[in-house]
Parts: sequence; C-alpha cells; structure tokens
Amino acid sequence: MLSWDDETASAPAARPVAPSAAVTGTEPAADAASVAKRVHADDKRIINGKTDVNQLVPFKYKWAWDKYLAGCANHWMPQEVNMQRDIELWKNPNGLTDDERRLVKRNLGFFVTADSLAANNIVLGTYRHITAPECRQYLLRQAFEEAIHTHAYQYIVESLGLDEAEIFNAYNEVKSIRDKDEFLIPFINTLTDPAFTTGTVENDQKLLKSLIVFACLMEGLFFYVGFTQILALGRQNKMMGAAEQYQYILRDESMHCNFGIDLINTIKMENPLLWTPAFREEIKALFLEAVDLEYAYAEDTMPRGVLGLNATMFKGYLRFIANRRAQQIGLDALFAQEENPFPWMSEMIDLKKERNFFETRVTEYQTGGALNWE
Repeated sequence: MLSWDDETASAPAARPVAPSAAVTGTEPAADAASVAKRVHADDKRIINGKTDVNQLVPFKYKWAWDKYLAGCANHWMPQEVNMQRDIELWKNPNGLTDDERRLVKRNLGFFVTADSLAANNIVLGTYRHITAPECRQYLLRQAFEEAIHTHAYQYIVESLGLDEAEIFNAYNEVKSIRDKDEFLIPFINTLTDPAFTTGTVENDQKLLKSLIVFACLMEGLFFYVGFTQILALGRQNKMMGAAEQYQYILRDESMHCNFGIDLINTIKMENPLLWTPAFREEIKALFLEAVDLEYAYAEDTMPRGVLGLNATMFKGYLRFIANRRAQQIGLDALFAQEENPFPWMSEMIDLKKERNFFETRVTEYQTGGALNWE
C-alpha cells in the first residue's frame, strides 16, 4: 500500500509569512518556489507522473473528466426497479422453462462476484498506479458503479428467493465460471501486490497488460454472453425487472470499457517503448484464450437452444467483439470478418436513461426480501 508520502507531493518547507496587504498597501506576491511547484497540464502523465496527484486542474485528460460527468449523469440504484413481476414469473412452475432458469442462475453466479473482482482491481491496484488525477476521479466513480452492480445482482437473487450460498459460490463450484475468474486473478494479484511499482519497462507492461485484460476482455468480452441472454429474456417480456437492471449495467460497463481503451491508448502514446512486437503477441494470445473461455461459458449456460439463441451463435458474436476490441487498441483483427448476429444489442448499449428510466422506476419500492410472494 502507498503511504501518504507516496501519494502526495512533499510538504513545502515553512517560509516567513508575507506582510499583510493592509500594512504594505499591495497584494502579497507568491514566492518563486511556490509558483514553481504549481501543476502544469503538459507535465501530467497517466503513469509515472511527477505532478501532484491531489491537484485535479488544470486538466490534461479532459476526456476522462467528461466520462466522469457522464457516469454521474447516468446514476441509478437497483431498488428503483420493480421486481414484482419477476417474482411472480419465477414462482410460477410454468413461467420459465428449466433451460431458462438454468440460464438465469448461471448468469447471476458469474456476475455476483465478477464486479467485486473488478472493484478490487480498481481500488487495491489500478488506482494507486495512475498518476493523472482526472483519470483517478473516473476510477473512483467506476468503483462505486461496480458496487452498484454487485448490489443489483444481490437484489435480484434476494427478490427471487434463490439459494444465496449456491449463487455466490458458483465462481468456486461451476467450472465455466471458475475458469474465467482464474484467468483474471493473476492480473489482479500483480497490481495489488504491495511491492509492485511502475517505472520500468517490464512493470509498466504488466500494468498495461492488466488494463487491457480488464477493459477489453473482462468488461468488454466476458460480460457479453450474459448480457445478451438476460436482455433476450426481456425482449420476450420475461424477467423484465432483471432485464431493466442489466440494461443499466450494460450501459455503465460500456463506458468502463471505453474509458479503459482511452487510458490504454494514452499510455501507449506517452510510452511507445511498451508496445513492442513481443508484447502485442502476448496480448493477442490473451484475446484468443478469452474468446475460448467465454464460448465455453456460452455452451455451459445454453446446452440446448433457448430464447431463439444457441451457443454456436455466440461463437461469431464473440469473434466480432474480440476483433472490435483488438482494433480499438491498435491490433489487427484476430479473426476473419465476422458479422454481429445481435444488432439489437447496440440499441441496448445506447439506452438513454431519460428515455424510459423515470417512466419505469417505482416511486415507492420494497427491498427484494420484503416483496410479496403470495
């Protein structure tokens, strides 16, 4: 962990108090040492910066501040979504097929811990290595949004009366979920190691690799099978409360992904020595492994066709997404040209909160445990 001395600039030495303006009849002038320590935007760096991380302005990375403001404007809370219809449907023996119920539980089994992993990675790892305060400001907002997402999944689990031990332990007990998390954990461990510091090419590449894994592969790929499945249920007027929450989560995660890509590309621009041919090959291998892991998850969650979907459809979709993510960070497409089999997902990502959020939210709501099952 960083100490206060690591996190802030050294305190300026004590200096004599300037005579008051009332005595001299003039405004007190700032001394040369103080002026020299003021932050200049051109001196800021995303990593390994030497400027004071406590001085938010002057902005250098205005895109990060704009994304922070956009995240604040999109604020929502899970309890604002009415789950009563979902409860009635789940309780009805004929409301959902066995395959649909499996799909919902597998989804929640992955997501209830996935956003906690993402939050830990930000709070205990990424944040302390980023030296641009406007980027740190967004990361703080992102960490809070990860907490809201975990809250949302817990709210759905509680509302439906699911076995909490089963759902929350799925990342230990269900292979397709465990394999995805085990892929991610080494990259979390690297950044959260108290002994890890940036400043060398090797360690800066480790940080960059972790950012790519979380922005492009976790939030930008691992979430998309689950999002598509639950939103497909919603398109058939099933599990509408859960689907509404997934819409808001998808919108948040899309912004997380876009912020991460901007962060990655800026680090590349400021540190061109990191983007070596060997490093690019390592990243490509991680992309290919992630696609395989997410496809295995699709097969596990949909052993048979359901909702007009099947696992094979997701093979092309995952390749389509992987190509897009690779190209967004300056890599060539990894697969032959793939079409998006779910163009309606783009509409979900582009959801505007004001379009329907305040029309669908309930003005008086109860927590899931208090909702009426009778």
